[in-house]
Amino acid sequence: MRFLHTADWHLGRTLEGRSREREQEAFVAEIRRLADDEKVDAVLIAGDVFDSVNPPAAAEQLFYDALDELAAGGRRAVVVIAGNHDSPQRLVAAAPLARRHGIALFGLPRENPLSGGPVLDGGPSWVELGLPGCDHRAVVLALPYLSETRARELLPADLEDEAATQAAYTARIKAVFEQLAGRFRPDTANVAVSHLFVLGGSPSESERPLFSVGGACTVRAADLPAAQYMALGHLHRPQTVRDAAGLCRYAGSPLAYSFSEAGQAKSVAVADVRPGRRAEAREVFLAAGCPLVRWRAVEGVAQVWRWLEEGRDAGAWIDLEIHLSNPLSIGEVHELRQKCDRFIDIRPVLPEVAGETVRSSRGGMPIQNLFELFFEKKTGVRPDGETVALFMEILSQKEEGEGVEAGQP
Repeated sequence: MRFLHTADWHLGRTLEGRSREREQEAFVAEIRRLADDEKVDAVLIAGDVFDSVNPPAAAEQLFYDALDELAAGGRRAVVVIAGNHDSPQRLVAAAPLARRHGIALFGLPRENPLSGGPVLDGGPSWVELGLPGCDHRAVVLALPYLSETRARELLPADLEDEAATQAAYTARIKAVFEQLAGRFRPDTANVAVSHLFVLGGSPSESERPLFSVGGACTVRAADLPAAQYMALGHLHRPQTVRDAAGLCRYAGSPLAYSFSEAGQAKSVAVADVRPGRRAEAREVFLAAGCPLVRWRAVEGVAQVWRWLEEGRDAGAWIDLEIHLSNPLSIGEVHELRQKCDRFIDIRPVLPEVAGETVRSSRGGMPIQNLFELFFEKKTGVRPDGETVALFMEILSQKEEGEGVEAGQP
């Protein structure tokens, strides 16, 4: 049986307030075409369908349209689990309609899906799939994201040591998977899908931590089930997990959602799984979506204007670091943004200002970088270049005023 594995769509997510709706529509359309071109039997969506528990209506509409077309009128199975960004209840709200098309939705651990179409049977956190033209069936274990609240309910109330918390969490996940794995049979393609952080995985800045206690919700690869193919969600970088019993992969996000992912190739995985054989998977790269790039203009504004005239990185979202001897004026920032609306951040670097502030900033960090971190912590987004420039201008005026006052007799 052939599976298409994707995850972390984050429908409704923006990039520093910029809409990604058209890009999200484009990658969903591309995944639908791939499912047809690759003659996929079943699609696995490993969590974080939406970016928030209350997604915009357009994001929900896109998701339902995607399910409808991926299921192809019940000729293809679709299994979807909730991630840490999703509302479990919202994700499964359409389950009575979804089952008619062979779509199994799992919002909570131990949730029991409804059978219908290619979903021949199912129980708490598992389904059995059968499709016309396929000479074997598949058993899919489906464990959605275990939230912080539910994780605490599973752990002793007086457990405070982080190492012990880590051990208790991964032991619980191992026990759940061992129990579910009893559904695997020698005559079925045995697959599992979950949304979690496997120890040793490579994260990106755009992922929301799974637990407030650092590292407490990581899971060891050795504690994953002995599935022939393990389809994971949460980490946005496509990658294979080492030391798992079978082939285990993160599909990664289909779009880059932070500049820490600049230069990453985005993809889905197509896995062929037959009973009793080692699974085989290949990465299929996606073309949809605008790339994220970083510009570092060490020669100042003139270099930026030259790059714009050359059409450099046309169609990309740009994070601009520009080295200057004097702060940018508000007018200069507006002029750059009018010329190119793809600048997400215009970040001035002023050596003499940095030199003055290194002595008084924590860890030697320039004051403008401290301001950026403070602004992002308070608002949830990084400040744009205009805001940073305004802050530096106000700071400069304040320091000049204090200097005058200090010099008065």
